[in-house]
Amino acid sequence: MNPSALRLYFENPVGRVLEHPDGYALVQYHAGKRKLHHLQAFLTHTGQLLRRNSWNKILGDQRQMEAFTEEETTWIVNYWLQAAQRGENIYGAVLLPTDAYAQLSASQVMEEAQAAALTYRVFDDEEAAQQWLKQLT
Repeated sequence: MNPSALRLYFENPVGRVLEHPDGYALVQYHAGKRKLHHLQAFLTHTGQLLRRNSWNKILGDQRQMEAFTEEETTWIVNYWLQAAQRGENIYGAVLLPTDAYAQLSASQVMEEAQAAALTYRVFDDEEAAQQWLKQLT
């Protein structure tokens, strides 16, 4: 993928949200600790991008991310529960963090969010994640 084909939608200390020309949000988490209000803004803008474009797919690149805190986990799960109440069904291809503790944290959040509105698959390879998203309608 030519990086110039991606369009930056939002960025803050948590990461970057990019518009992918194949019709999904590319969500790239930065390394380092987060503040809850930054994470809330990050995910809220991601949801706005999806709704604005009538998209239902996300490629979440969490490879550099640190583990979610308990407070972040609670907020994220509630965020996806609200999406489910709005009738949204989101598909997420996730590249897990390299840190084992962060992997465990991310997996826990995804399992709880899957009960709401998020259907996800975990990938080691970005190209495989992109291919899975492309085959979804």
